[in-house]
Amino acid sequence: MRSGYKNLAAMCLSAALMSPIAALAMPRPQDDHERHEQEEREHRVYDPAYRDYHHWDQREDGAYRGWLEERHEPYVDYDRLDHRRQEEYWKWRHKHRDHDDDHDRH
Repeated sequence: MRSGYKNLAAMCLSAALMSPIAALAMPRPQDDHERHEQEEREHRVYDPAYRDYHHWDQREDGAYRGWLEERHEPYVDYDRLDHRRQEEYWKWRHKHRDHDDDHDRH
């Protein structure tokens, strides 16, 4: 019976020691550029008026900058806009959508 407990203890100890190594084996962004691209792919913004999500990628950022330029306003990060201004942007964006594939409906 004691040898069974020893084997179980050895297996648990081995598993505990191997978990940090397994975590290191997961692929991670190699540099700041890759990290930025990964964040860009994963950044989604919810539009409550239309109840849909938009991927905030280069295309969306370009559309947002166009909206600001059209209004002769200086650049302000979208996340820093108040709720009312964000809604104004999405209303404009839905009227000026270049392709339907630039957002996800949920």
